[in-house]
Amino acid sequence: MTLPALLALEDGTVFRARAFTGPGEALGEVVFNTAMTGYQEILTDPSYRGQLITMTYPLIGNYGVNAEDVESDRVQAEALLVKEHLPFPSNFRSREPLGDYLKRAGVLGLEGLDTRALTRHIRNFGAMRAAASTELLDPEALAARARSIPSMAGLSLVDRVTCTRPFRWRQGRVVPLSSEELKNPWPGAETANKVVVLDYGVKYNILRLLEERGCSVLATPASTSAREILDWQPDGVMLSNGPGDPAANPEIVQVVRNLIGLLPIFGICLGHQIIGLALGGTTFKLKFGHRGANHPVLHLKTEKVEITSQNHGFNVEFDSVKDPEVEFTHINLNDRTLEGLEHRRFPLFSVQYHPEASPGPHDASYLFDHFLELMEAHRRR
Repeated sequence: MTLPALLALEDGTVFRARAFTGPGEALGEVVFNTAMTGYQEILTDPSYRGQLITMTYPLIGNYGVNAEDVESDRVQAEALLVKEHLPFPSNFRSREPLGDYLKRAGVLGLEGLDTRALTRHIRNFGAMRAAASTELLDPEALAARARSIPSMAGLSLVDRVTCTRPFRWRQGRVVPLSSEELKNPWPGAETANKVVVLDYGVKYNILRLLEERGCSVLATPASTSAREILDWQPDGVMLSNGPGDPAANPEIVQVVRNLIGLLPIFGICLGHQIIGLALGGTTFKLKFGHRGANHPVLHLKTEKVEITSQNHGFNVEFDSVKDPEVEFTHINLNDRTLEGLEHRRFPLFSVQYHPEASPGPHDASYLFDHFLELMEAHRRR
């Protein structure tokens, strides 16, 4: 059973729809994702906190959901907007329909939307604040509610998705640590590369790939100080993906600035933007962001094109990083924006895209191997 619903944008544009998850309301920034599959990974990606996701592919839900393909412990998106929802999935891995999954999570799902018109509107006028509701069906009042919420520019959302206490990632699952265990968080890891992951909204697959490469992984809250990290004596630091405006996190930027040159550092997405800020650069908000699969990125050293998965609404300004020791390594072939950098003197590098989710599928796996090389060199010092 579906319910009548409305989606209203801050500029007054209204789309009629039907809710396939029951009554509800959602507020946030409306964006679009061009991937044909991966809706469960998208929904559970903490980088989507504060956003209503429009899927450009018209039929969503045909393979259901399962317990393995999650990127966090909950649905993170504010709402899912689709042309057509399929309530009867057909896949041997499916454990429940998408609609039931969203309903259990208390997340609004809308279908019957003209997602092509909505995507074109966002491309023309930019991602914008939106309100979706089955309860408030007055278009003007709903648009006014959309205008009442904070803009994504200037908004810090990391504190809403970061872990509240450190945890180890062991055998594919989260293992919380007690205060006593934190005094020695690496038991039995003498021969492993010990990695501290600063959790800005880390996707589980980043942790999975580190563990697959033999790393001992400790994820910590975004507020963890440089002193605490150094006291744990890790071999490297991973700066994770996450939501919101990177420039709204000056304390996090300062922590990273204090770590540069002391440990190997690898940044992904928001982690890349934080590194750019820590190196003296600036960030800006993209008109409608890069979200989806099969985005072409040129690796400037090898002149190879990598097929990448992306999810970001902000970017590091090319001309803002003045340090002559910083080399730009990757560029987006769609709009020529910066996709990667590294430091010539310090063991530091980052990418704007998501190597842990490459639809290549292995085009970007070398980045994790490079991180291991930097850590092993650090261990031998």
